[in-house]
Amino acid sequence: MILDLPVILETRRNHALEHATLHMLAPQYPGSPLGGHSNPTGFFIFGDVSTADLNTAVIQAWTALRGGERALAIHAGCGTNMAVTTMLSAGLAWLPLRGTKSTFSRLMLVPVALSMGVIGWAISRPLGPWLQANVTTEADLGDLQVADVVKVNRGVHRVITKS
Repeated sequence: MILDLPVILETRRNHALEHATLHMLAPQYPGSPLGGHSNPTGFFIFGDVSTADLNTAVIQAWTALRGGERALAIHAGCGTNMAVTTMLSAGLAWLPLRGTKSTFSRLMLVPVALSMGVIGWAISRPLGPWLQANVTTEADLGDLQVADVVKVNRGVHRVITKS
C-alpha cells in the first residue's frame, strides 16, 4: 500500500509525533500560537518555546504514543482538517454555480450554494480527523527514534528522527 512506502510511512509517523508533541506543549504554553511541519526525517515546531521544554515534550509524546495513546496523533489545528474543510465547503458551494452565465441566475443560486457550502463544512468535521487517523498520521511509531532537538532560529525548532 502506498501509505506504507518508507518515505511516506516515516512522514506519517513524524506527523503523529509532531501532533503528540504539540499536545504536550499546550498546557505549558496556553494561548501561544504553535504549529509544525513534518517530513521523512523529522519535523519542525514553530512557536516561542524553549528547547528544553520542547525536548521534554517530544520525549513525553514519544512515550505516550509508544504506550498506545493513539488519540494524541490527532490534532484539531492540523492542516488536514483545514484542507478538507476548505475543499469540501468551496467545492460543494461551487457546484450549483458552475455553468451559470447570467448574474441573475447566479444570484438566484446563492442560497443553494451557501447551503451546499454548509453541508461541505458539516461533512468535513468528522472527515478531517478520520483522514488524520487513517491517512496522514501513523500512531504506531515502529522503530522511530528521536535523534536530536535543535533550535534553528527564534521561534523555529527542528526535531530530527531516525528509523
